[in-house]
Amino acid sequence: MPRLIETLGTTGELADLFSDRSVLAALLEFEVALARAQARLGLIPQAAAGAIAQAAVAGAFDAAAIACEARQSATLAMPMVNALAARVRRTDEPAACFVHWGATSQDAVDTAILLLLGRAQAVLARDHARLEQSLRALSERHADTVMLARTLLQPAPPITFGYKAAGWYGVVHRSWRRLCVSFGEALRLQFGGAAGTLAAYGPDAMALAAGLAAELDLPVAAPWHAHRDRLAALAAHCGIYTGALGKIARDIVLLMQQEVAEVEEAGGGSSAMPNKRNPAGCVVALAAANRAPGLVASFLAGMVQEHERSAGAWQAEWQTMAALVEAAGSALAAVSGAIDGLVVHPDRMRSNLAATRGVIFAEKVKMIIAPKIGRDAAEALLAGAAKESVRSARPLGEVLRQKNDVAALLTAEQWADLDRPEDYLGAAEQFRRQLLED
Repeated sequence: MPRLIETLGTTGELADLFSDRSVLAALLEFEVALARAQARLGLIPQAAAGAIAQAAVAGAFDAAAIACEARQSATLAMPMVNALAARVRRTDEPAACFVHWGATSQDAVDTAILLLLGRAQAVLARDHARLEQSLRALSERHADTVMLARTLLQPAPPITFGYKAAGWYGVVHRSWRRLCVSFGEALRLQFGGAAGTLAAYGPDAMALAAGLAAELDLPVAAPWHAHRDRLAALAAHCGIYTGALGKIARDIVLLMQQEVAEVEEAGGGSSAMPNKRNPAGCVVALAAANRAPGLVASFLAGMVQEHERSAGAWQAEWQTMAALVEAAGSALAAVSGAIDGLVVHPDRMRSNLAATRGVIFAEKVKMIIAPKIGRDAAEALLAGAAKESVRSARPLGEVLRQKNDVAALLTAEQWADLDRPEDYLGAAEQFRRQLLED
């Protein structure tokens, strides 16, 4: 479970995935896979591989002691390897010298974290599929529910809530697709030994790399110790995906305001005001979206690394990457919950449309009369009429019909349908379907 200070920045499942016990288990998984691959090639005794596997039980290690010792060597791998060798020595002293045989610390740490990232992707994929399904259903249910569009937070010509929900679907669908591609490119074995040449293994180097990759079910790759471009892409797309989720949360928060009241999520209470229902799920998602850009920037700043192994930049990466993935997962779980429990108020949407007194249809009138009196004249006329409508609290159509030079410019049918939102939706439905069929 997450620490109290991390509660809004992760989920229980992801916190467990990046917990001390889980990180240790992944490091030990690398060491066991390495020993098994080496034993198959005759590089170490088979008995040594067995002893290493038997000793590699994550729960038997003191995570706090390893963390403390890691500060002395600037890597988790050294104290973990020392602790593993000590456990092996208790049952098979000769086997202890073959722990971490010929590998380097970065091989163990990078590969272990990649194993965790692969598992994190599966967690995210499950929640993402749920969100996509919910957004599609929401869009279909409200394909004909008209509402105000809002540009610069001001009323604009109508759209449908189904179109708005399809836009939400589109942005998370596209950003997830790109995130999955970056996961696929980043999850590659890190195995290069001291200087990235595997020189310690002589002619068996490539066969060992292939065997280790097969053990861990990771694609084999040339060592990438100081080349972090694939991981940087993953970090960037995590940030983009979290931002896409934040966009949905921001819209819901704004639509849930008392003055708007067009939707509401299940929400949470207030410690001071018993009447309040706060948009709690959206708040959690927005907190993640606020953190993500800084984390992405931190990761990108660390790409400029020295020669074959970095002093400091690499060591800063993994807590940053874990925080990014956890932020994405936190936002995803929160938005999924908000959408699943979202209550939509079509009557309030109609009421807010009507409250504009037809001013939002000024563009519609302009497009009808501009060819007859000129664009500049039409815009000036409608700007004045809109101000008069607001000032006098009369419908725009009524204000316009009282102007003798305007009344004849529209047909009786056009006057009748002037403020009917269904008649000014343009290609909203076609675009809605296009977004869902992407």
